Amino acid sequence: MAIPENIKIKNNVLPAAPGVYLMKDRSGAILYVGKATSLRTRVSGYFVRPADARIAKMVGLISRIDYLETPTTIEALILEAKLIKKYQPPYNILEKDDKSFVHLAFTREPYPRPVLIRGHELARLPQRRFLRTFGPFHSAASVQAALDTLRRPFPWTLCRPGARRPCFYRHLGLCPGVCTGDISPADYRKIIRQLMAFFGGRRRSIVRGLEMTMRAAAKVQRYEEAAAARNRLRALEHVQDIAVLKDENAALDEFINVFGRIEGYDISNISGTDAVGSLAVFIDGRPKKSEYRRFRIKTVAGANDTAMIAEVLGRRFARSTGRTGRRWPLPDLILVDGGTGQLNAARRILGRYRSAIPLVGLAKGPDRKRDELVYDKSDHELARLASAFKPLLQHLRDEAHRFAISYHRQRRSLRYRL
Repeated sequence: MAIPENIKIKNNVLPAAPGVYLMKDRSGAILYVGKATSLRTRVSGYFVRPADARIAKMVGLISRIDYLETPTTIEALILEAKLIKKYQPPYNILEKDDKSFVHLAFTREPYPRPVLIRGHELARLPQRRFLRTFGPFHSAASVQAALDTLRRPFPWTLCRPGARRPCFYRHLGLCPGVCTGDISPADYRKIIRQLMAFFGGRRRSIVRGLEMTMRAAAKVQRYEEAAAARNRLRALEHVQDIAVLKDENAALDEFINVFGRIEGYDISNISGTDAVGSLAVFIDGRPKKSEYRRFRIKTVAGANDTAMIAEVLGRRFARSTGRTGRRWPLPDLILVDGGTGQLNAARRILGRYRSAIPLVGLAKGPDRKRDELVYDKSDHELARLASAFKPLLQHLRDEAHRFAISYHRQRRSLRYRL
């Protein structure tokens, strides 16, 4: 092993097992807390791999390495966050800007949802909105991977009740039926309480509870309930979490400032006549009406909302380059009212201006009553925002819609007067 002999190691050996390690200085103060799939491999790597100046300085201060083994990598992720919050180690706190740490929050509603929220976002939201929060975590992708892995023993969902047909995850057994009304709020909250208990480090109590439920149900011949508890217990015992931990030296998750400048676009027309577009702007999570803008459609004939969105965005981004007068500030996020067609039209305009601003569409669902967010599902940060801040995005869309309708009616009334 490449660890210098003058550094003391708990039990004089590092196991090849998942867990959390604690780097300490001569006084016993904790310098850094980290997680690992293999404690032996991860910790040894600090002393054999080239490191940046900050890590090299920390390694020079290490006098002792302690560790805590965990049954799974997911529990290493959870324990690391708990210890960072408790001890505030200097080399954890300094390695990332506070705003890029992520927290896991469970919403306070009839069917609670797990959402990922950045530290600076959480500070702006009332705590009464959440049942509990956990963190800080380094990586949104790692926490999302943990949630996905735990979906079999704890079938959580982002669904809302009232859908006409089961969601995709319902068919896989990963949604307990919130979408189709197959589970009551009380029974669903039991699942969420167990998931929160797991993130609180109470795996053993969950196992005992499932075992008791299984035996009690079997005793009174409620065999379906007993089988469900047995299946969840087995799923918990066979959690496969190899994808949960990311390389700690990898690039940080990109983050989007949802409380910066976000812009919403909508189109209003009747069969292509009196067509107009609108731009609504939110700053710090609130409408900034002095920044709203309206557009009379000039280049599109007939009812073609995607082409109209392209025209409006093209004219708006011409303003951002200063080609047509005063420059308009660029947004942190763009929302368009519509689905894949409108989103692709917006994406083509952004590509023309070589802009990587994140894009989200907000479309009516299959029954025309449920808003459906459309975005690049491979973008973990965008997926996180869409889940955590859907009400904010709906408010922005409603403002853009109201502003577009108002301008459209004004245009119609002027035409009728003539």
